[in-house]
Amino acid sequence: MKDEFVFVDEFVSGIRWDAKYATWDNFTGKPVDGYVANRVVGTRALCAALEEAQEKAASFGFGLLLWDCYRPQRAVDYFLRWSKEPEDGRTKLRHYPNIDRTEMFENGYVATKSGHSRGSTVDLTLYHLATGELAPMGGDHDLMDLISHHGAKEITQVEARNRQYLCSIMEACGFSPYDREWWHYTLKDEPYPDTYFDFPIT
Repeated sequence: MKDEFVFVDEFVSGIRWDAKYATWDNFTGKPVDGYVANRVVGTRALCAALEEAQEKAASFGFGLLLWDCYRPQRAVDYFLRWSKEPEDGRTKLRHYPNIDRTEMFENGYVATKSGHSRGSTVDLTLYHLATGELAPMGGDHDLMDLISHHGAKEITQVEARNRQYLCSIMEACGFSPYDREWWHYTLKDEPYPDTYFDFPIT
C-alpha cells in the first residue's frame, strides 16, 4: 500500500464498514476491479478526521458505517466500461431508476476521475448505537436520483433530520458535502488534491 494510506478500521477504533464495491451489492451487480478484499482504505489525514467525526456522532447516539473511501482508478475505468454495456435491468430499479446507464456520468453521479481515487473522500451513513440499525436516510447508497440530493423534498422529516445530523457532523470535522449524494464527503484539506492512485485494495 502507498505511503500515508492505511486500513481505516486499524486507525479508527470501532468503525463499521461494508465495502460495497468488493461485493455483489453495488450498482454494477458484481465485485469491481481493484477491490480484492472487503476492506476500506484511506489516507491517515482522512482517518484522523473520521475519528473525530465518530466521536461527534456518538454524542448524538450514532455510529458511522463506511461504504467506500479510497477507490482505485481501475475501478472508475470499470464503471465507464460497464456504463457502455447493454442494459440488463438487474440493478436499474434500485440504483438508477429514472436515468440510463450512460447518464450517470453527465448527471454527476459517477466521474471519470473520482475524488475517491485521491484517498480522502468517503461514502458513509449513520447507524443507531443502541440498536445497530441504520438510520433512515431516504434512499440507499448509490441511488442515482434527485431524491439523493441534499435538500430533496420527497423524504420524510426523520430522514431529512438524519441527513442533517450527518452533514453537520462531517462539516464540523473538516469535510465538504457533495450536493447530489447525501452520503459523499471530501476532506477539505486533503493531502493529495491532484493525484489519482490506482493500487488495488488487497
